[in-house]
Amino acid sequence: MEDLEKYLISPETTVKEAIARIEQSGRKTAIVADNNKKVIGIFTDGDMRRYLLKNGDLSAPVKEAMNPNPIVFNENQKEEVKQQLEQRGLLVYPIVNDDGQLVNLVYWQDKNADIHPTQHLPEDVNVVIMAGGEGTRLYPYTKVLPKPLIPIDDQPICTHVINSFKKFGCKNFSLILNHKSNMIKAYYNDIDKDYKLNYEVEDKFLGTAGGLFLLKNKFKNTCFVSNCDILVDADYSCIYKWHKKEHNLITMVCALKEIKIPYGVVNSKPNGEIEGIEEKPAFSFLINVGVYLVEPEVINNLKGEFIHMTDLAQKYIAENKKIGVFPISPNDWLDMGQIKEMENMTKKLKEKCQG
Repeated sequence: MEDLEKYLISPETTVKEAIARIEQSGRKTAIVADNNKKVIGIFTDGDMRRYLLKNGDLSAPVKEAMNPNPIVFNENQKEEVKQQLEQRGLLVYPIVNDDGQLVNLVYWQDKNADIHPTQHLPEDVNVVIMAGGEGTRLYPYTKVLPKPLIPIDDQPICTHVINSFKKFGCKNFSLILNHKSNMIKAYYNDIDKDYKLNYEVEDKFLGTAGGLFLLKNKFKNTCFVSNCDILVDADYSCIYKWHKKEHNLITMVCALKEIKIPYGVVNSKPNGEIEGIEEKPAFSFLINVGVYLVEPEVINNLKGEFIHMTDLAQKYIAENKKIGVFPISPNDWLDMGQIKEMENMTKKLKEKCQG
């Protein structure tokens, strides 16, 4: 039986610590229990997202962010659990004994291993991958290969990006190309593909959003836009549903990132008197990871001018248009922008395959 201790946390555990725990568990789940292991709540990836969207304090106890009313079954209710699994309700169900203590966890996906529980993106959802940059931060690798073709483990990074969307049923992809575009096209034209791939080539680099101008009036529906050098291990169907539910013009996927200051931080009064000293403090932020959901009108309003996606979002915010954020866990985002990060991405992908 699975070791349940790794899922149990105290209601006084900080939200920050709880997020780390659900990352370590590998199941995106933590069970909040009292000193007698009696279940009093559940904290999942979705609970984390809802709490962050409310600008919740990460140092607060997890009892303020947990779901205090999870669906819990008694260990004798096997038929009821089976019915829930067949109806495909929640992805995890705590199983307790007569004293309310956790004795098991049942996961929807374990009982339906041949079905991906989130593979429900509409067929008309397109994916655009921005693959035109020179990748100067990855010299000397990009002196030989364009950034999208740099291998991570046994495949180019761009193929990893494509595969992350394919898991959710995406079949239509477009590459916005510029630097060494012929090399990229030659590679993908020469391999077998079970998806449709179109190429759009910029005459000049137009930034992380400007190149979408080449797709003007070609899409009638919402599309994903992704950088070619990042990997996001998130539920894209959930992101899509959130985007639609919130009626956003653009939704930015953002990861929780902690930045540690390696020095003592001094707080002082205007007269120079020290109020306090905080040794090596840490601050948490939502970081733009480079994946977006974009409505067609955003693309259709572009004019072929240089603009980054962040500047485009700021433009619409200034016009009071709705731009949203979808938070993900820190470990759900891998960036290949620099050599050290590229090596870290390779290591984590190998660990994931072995695990």
